[in-house]
Amino acid sequence: MAFTLVPFTADRAALVAGWVRSADEADRWCSRAEHPFPPEAVASWSTQDDVAAYLLLDGGRPVGYGEVWSDDEEDEAEVARLLVAPGERGRGVGKALATALAGRAGFDDVFLRVRPDNAVALAAYRAAGFADVAPELQDEWNAGQPRPYTWLRFTG
Repeated sequence: MAFTLVPFTADRAALVAGWVRSADEADRWCSRAEHPFPPEAVASWSTQDDVAAYLLLDGGRPVGYGEVWSDDEEDEAEVARLLVAPGERGRGVGKALATALAGRAGFDDVFLRVRPDNAVALAAYRAAGFADVAPELQDEWNAGQPRPYTWLRFTG
């Protein structure tokens, strides 16, 4: 596997949206329980301020999608909306994607959040160098969320 992280372009939105196999998977990915997932939603995310969207390529073939949400005011970033192409799952793509996005973030503090019941994603992120945030911070950060998340910090 020869992974390369490249900027996402809107012409790939239908491809990424097509990786979502069910409404539940869409909800786990981006908190929008829609299937089929609308490509225009994926295309619009990369136009938001402070969002940088990327594709992970394996030998030139798209295998993953993810974003870095920069927060200059807090001097930190969040890695978000990671999705691996269905045929590529279980090959270490999620770990490679999380690692690459954390490295691209450009901040010392890089976080991500994931639903606590998403064991596969949690294992990939922890293998990529993310570690659980202290329970009291998780409680504080979850207070304003529509659902509880497990919050992780990149430790390299």
